[in-house]
Amino acid sequence: MDRAISRTFIAYVEDKPGVLNRVVSLFRRRAYNIESLTVGRTHEPGVSRLTMITCADDDTARRLEAHLYKLVNVLRVRDITAVPSVARDLALIKVKAAATERAEILEIAKVFRARVVDIATDALIVEITGEQEKIDGLVALLRPFGILEMVNSGMVAMTRSAELATVEPGSGARPLAASSAA
Repeated sequence: MDRAISRTFIAYVEDKPGVLNRVVSLFRRRAYNIESLTVGRTHEPGVSRLTMITCADDDTARRLEAHLYKLVNVLRVRDITAVPSVARDLALIKVKAAATERAEILEIAKVFRARVVDIATDALIVEITGEQEKIDGLVALLRPFGILEMVNSGMVAMTRSAELATVEPGSGARPLAASSAA
């Protein structure tokens, strides 16, 4: 049996009410845990893109991909776990910052290529974009100052090659083979 690893799925879906609910319900019914889920519009009108991170072995990943294809409004699904890709997460971190600590916090943010997006008399908000390990590293260094609030956007990912992920809403055209086998 294969070892379960963190897997990244991209699904192109029709931009219609209830689609996200169907996808999330599939994960719930099959007892798959979603570690991260982001949804956004694409460059194609009427098409949204979901980026989902879940932990699964090879067999479970193939079944999950097949189940996603069975959903109405799902146009294309791809497991990009083993495909060269760029993945980013955005985090906003509100840190307690007394006047005497500000210079040190700004220096830490600079090292992580994060930026301060808001300053108050006793706190500031740092924005960081990158992989989760980078965000975790910044959080670990800011924690001693006192993190007041934090939010992560969830991972978005895109393959590196010039390959196009063409989808046509309502066409009903779906690839015959699961892309993870490629």
